[in-house]
Amino acid sequence: MEWLAANDSEIARQVLQRGIGAVYLIAFLSTLAQFPALLGERGLLPVPRLIARAGGAIGPTLFRWRYSDGLLRAVAIVGAVLAALVVVGLPQTGPPWVPMLVFLVMWALYLSIVNVGQTFYGFGWESLLLEAGFTAAFLGSNEVAPPTTIMILFVWLVFRLEFGAGMIKMRGGEEWRNLTALYYHHETQPMPNPVSRFAHLLPKPIHRLEVIGNHIAQLVVPFLLFLPQPIATIAAALVIVTQGWLVLSGNFAWLNWITIVLAFAAVGDSAVHWLVPAIPADLGQDAPLPLYWTAITLGATVLLVVLSFWPARNLLSRNQLMNASFNRLHLVNAYGAFGSVTRRRYEIAVEGTLDSQPTADADWREYLFKGKPTEPGRMPRQFAPYHLRLDWLMWFLPLGGDDRWFVAFLGKLLDADKQTLRLLRKDPFGGERPRWVRARLYLYRFTTRQEKKETGDWWVRDPIRLAVRPVNRDDFR
Repeated sequence: MEWLAANDSEIARQVLQRGIGAVYLIAFLSTLAQFPALLGERGLLPVPRLIARAGGAIGPTLFRWRYSDGLLRAVAIVGAVLAALVVVGLPQTGPPWVPMLVFLVMWALYLSIVNVGQTFYGFGWESLLLEAGFTAAFLGSNEVAPPTTIMILFVWLVFRLEFGAGMIKMRGGEEWRNLTALYYHHETQPMPNPVSRFAHLLPKPIHRLEVIGNHIAQLVVPFLLFLPQPIATIAAALVIVTQGWLVLSGNFAWLNWITIVLAFAAVGDSAVHWLVPAIPADLGQDAPLPLYWTAITLGATVLLVVLSFWPARNLLSRNQLMNASFNRLHLVNAYGAFGSVTRRRYEIAVEGTLDSQPTADADWREYLFKGKPTEPGRMPRQFAPYHLRLDWLMWFLPLGGDDRWFVAFLGKLLDADKQTLRLLRKDPFGGERPRWVRARLYLYRFTTRQEKKETGDWWVRDPIRLAVRPVNRDDFR
């Protein structure tokens, strides 16, 4: 079955395996640092409480029968170690079943985490990482050529990711259709970075060109990924360039980073050799695929093709779902982001006081977050591909939805809970318990060039109203 060997895809396989492994490494380290405070035994949304309430309704997870913070940390550490081995390429030096087992274990461990992660793990890139990791399990090792069907499935994944995002925009807010979305998006995106203000202040005609470029990249280019070389490589390069601009201008966790990695599935060794002659054109293996490996990859292909029915139907639906999983294994999902763009940036500021009475003139001090905007004079930082989960949910908070976690968060602040405070950049009370906490709603906008020159500030923030009245420990009893 020589047709099953993609001999022109060795560079693509190396980038896919190591790149996906690198993202898994970041994901497991993020879990190790944040999960206990957010979802652990004493977290904001404790997993034991979820398991007791939901039982068999939650998806497959190692924690179904028992959860402990120690077990969670062990899972994250094992996952991180395996991911690091993939990044340096050690499993890929063995038979093809070795990297397969490593990737399947990483997928199973992270699936266990996501399925109990609740709103803190309810992001589309969690499912994207799971699907990518499962598919990467069947790329084989350095001993065999990459399977053609698996490489095509990776291209199909990129197509769903990009075309799905494009269609959700066209079916979403009118700002994408009238080309005004980026008048607002750089300023109102969940977590701006140092370049976001510069991008926001670009002339409006450039913003309109950005939107046109986005539509071309997401609605036209994905079809070119399936064409012969070198067209497929050119299409992949266009995806990589557009995703690179998103990396430069915002903090979208690992969404753009893993999309760049996945786009390499369409890159051919011959096209790379033409561009960089020093790289050999015949990197791939000529040895035939072992029979057992052929059977495994074809079985995985059939599974993923069957599961593709639901996301393919979703792409054609007028009621297209964004970031939806159609099975509890998070395989072959629907993707998309920012079907509509918020036009004003609202932020919740959390404050506390040591004063006995929560009057307006009390000494209210603000808790400072690592990523979300707080002080007007602080430059936004770059955190992606690392995912600050608490900061992201703080962006969603003014938009409505489930706020149970925020109520619990205020209670943890009143207790000066150490693991919760470690999620923040600064506790204004140095570990001492405040007597009262409250939340205030602000309207933020980037400073103009003149305002920045005069004040040095990055933001202008205007108070809107009190979002949560002052509460103390008695309110939580």
